[in-house]
Amino acid sequence: MSTRIKSAAVAIIIAVIMLILHDTFVFNIALGAIICIAVWEVFKATGYVKHQKVAIACYAFIAIDAIMPALFAHGWMMFFNSNLYYPLFVTVVCVMYLIDHKNFNYTDFFVMIGVTSLFNYCFSKLTVMAREPGGVFLLLITLCAAWLADSGAYFAGTFLGKTPLCPEISPKKTVEGLIGGIASNGIIMLIISLVYRYLCKGNPLHFGWIIIAGMVCAVIGLVGDLTASIIKRQTGIKDYGNIMPGHGGVMDRFDSVLLVAPFMYYLYTQGLIFA
Repeated sequence: MSTRIKSAAVAIIIAVIMLILHDTFVFNIALGAIICIAVWEVFKATGYVKHQKVAIACYAFIAIDAIMPALFAHGWMMFFNSNLYYPLFVTVVCVMYLIDHKNFNYTDFFVMIGVTSLFNYCFSKLTVMAREPGGVFLLLITLCAAWLADSGAYFAGTFLGKTPLCPEISPKKTVEGLIGGIASNGIIMLIISLVYRYLCKGNPLHFGWIIIAGMVCAVIGLVGDLTASIIKRQTGIKDYGNIMPGHGGVMDRFDSVLLVAPFMYYLYTQGLIFA
């Protein structure tokens, strides 16, 4: 338990620093590193890490896509956008496929491109939100919406849990815990929003939509968490890594963020976060 607490404390400090530096190159570099590690962990778990050259191409694409928004913010290299470097990335992988087709088959080809594209698309929404007006708040509620529901579900499940939710995937999760997580997430999102609006003098907010967002994100985050758990069970691993002692790897901590981030960005683009 002490190891988990220490790791969590370090993670919180790093998260605070990243929020403070949300509109700098540091944030882009850090997020790019997180995405690369997450993809590497999945490749390692599923055995695709053996295709080293293709994996390096995947990491390079992620790094480029993470850095470019910071350059665009200064009006630099606007011509070199995803409409160019994404097809280039796929072309490079195609060339590698042609060269090594005896060892690199079509399932390897599609899985490695698919995982890279999916993870980069979902996590990169954090990069986009970071540079929007009210970026710190957007990042904060997105991460809270993904992570805090699990705590609410844990306590509700511990004291009230009786009905198994999905015993074959996650034996400890209960229906009562899920309901508690949904309710607590909506309440926590409201509290954070009230603090931001009235104590921090932030922008006007749609409190009703934020409550709904928190409740929906509790379910979406659970889907991401359970999906990651199935992959671990099917690949025979306990954790995706040990970068955070007591907590596992990046994917063990960010599996719920993977689906929550695009949803929260969608709500933002529809004008449902800020009034």
